[in-house]
Amino acid sequence: QVQLIESGGGLVQAGGSLRLSCAASGRTLSTYTMGWFRQAPGKEREFVAAISWTGTIVYYAESVKGRFTISRDNAKNTVYLLMNSLKPEDTAVYYCAQDAKIRSWSGSDYRYLREYDYWGQGTQVTVSS
Repeated sequence: QVQLIESGGGLVQAGGSLRLSCAASGRTLSTYTMGWFRQAPGKEREFVAAISWTGTIVYYAESVKGRFTISRDNAKNTVYLLMNSLKPEDTAVYYCAQDAKIRSWSGSDYRYLREYDYWGQGTQVTVSS
């Protein structure tokens, strides 16, 4: 049974930065695509970013492109989301997710929740104006 544990959330002023981490236990994440999603109050969970298992391919939602950076350290079994130039509209619970299928990169399909098999419990990010 895999567990994904997010950390690094908190309260930050607009324009500030945070780095989220997602650590896996019970299963390696090194051979699987990983993604970050977020869910604001009263809204559906939405895609933020995804990264291939090698770390060489990344994909971002338009709303965060140029501000957020997804990366991974397979030796540490951890995926990161560096968030810069944060805006109040970035306020949400952030979730990491794992595509547990061994397959080639599936591009824009990674926007969809259905492509992921395991989810963390989330970490709250609040951006004040």
